[in-house]
Amino acid sequence: MRLETIVNQPVIETERFDLRPLRASDAGLIEMYASDARVAMNTSSIPHPLPPGTTEAIIARAQADDRIEDFWAMDGSKIGGSELMGVISLVRLELEQSEVGYWVAPAYWNTGVASAAVEALLAANPQRARMTFASVFQDNAASARVLTNCGFQYLGDAETFCIARGAKVATWTYSRKAV
Repeated sequence: MRLETIVNQPVIETERFDLRPLRASDAGLIEMYASDARVAMNTSSIPHPLPPGTTEAIIARAQADDRIEDFWAMDGSKIGGSELMGVISLVRLELEQSEVGYWVAPAYWNTGVASAAVEALLAANPQRARMTFASVFQDNAASARVLTNCGFQYLGDAETFCIARGAKVATWTYSRKAV
């Protein structure tokens, strides 16, 4: 795995795809995939339907110098795949901790893309976190499997508000210590 710094955020290479910073040209694919109710309903922060300008605001936030969250596109173009198969992010928390979040386009569900992206991001550890957290909705068993397959340990139950569902949703919370 090679790290290359672009816009003070590393590009993380894997065999199947690269994790690279978001760019303005990602707007169309992000909008197409994030507009899918199945994607939005499995995240806390993507509204459904997706309001105009949301995608551009996400990209602008991802490129801001003072951001607290780093975003990467799962870019499979190096092996002839899509330039955007999903998005993964790390939020900087206090005390050398981060929180990982991700979504994958439905066409790439059950292909190992999410697990490979989480594992690559944790191995690179660009925020130098000693501990990484994650939460998934309890009705999203596939996402829970991604985390446990990547070495996350179950911490407990909680709930969070899901914008797309317009309701609080039960979650499972996980953590993983840096290796």
